Amino acid sequence: MAQVKVLLLKPLKHHGDEGSIISVKAGYARNRLIPGGFAKLASGANEKQVQALCRIRALREAKELEAAKALAEKIQATQLTIAVKTGEQGKLFGSVCASDLMKRYEAEGIVFDKDCLRFGQPIKQLGKHAFQVRLHKDVVLDLSVEVVSENPL
Repeated sequence: MAQVKVLLLKPLKHHGDEGSIISVKAGYARNRLIPGGFAKLASGANEKQVQALCRIRALREAKELEAAKALAEKIQATQLTIAVKTGEQGKLFGSVCASDLMKRYEAEGIVFDKDCLRFGQPIKQLGKHAFQVRLHKDVVLDLSVEVVSENPL
């Protein structure tokens, strides 16, 4: 398979950020990246464009970092408690998942991507449970959620 080097004009998940020169299959570059405006063929003449794209990337990353830090402050100020249905002896029906936490955060006016949440293990018991929120590669929060019963014994 023929490989070509392309200059990314926009950030692509799993490939790189703008200004990166990557090697991809010729058909992928010809049929998807170049017509979609995501990339153009890399050459020595693109040096100024690479520098401009790197400056744009630095500005974008700085804005993203500031936004992540501001969101982290809001998240840390919020204490989560989730009430769930339980059976006898406090056994949960199912488990508490990322979408349950996201609903609670949205109720507090805090919105972020569900993929940012990381659990060490599934939440299937009452009590305090730790989880992580990864908003940015440099902004990682270690938080906890209190799971309580809707129908106390």
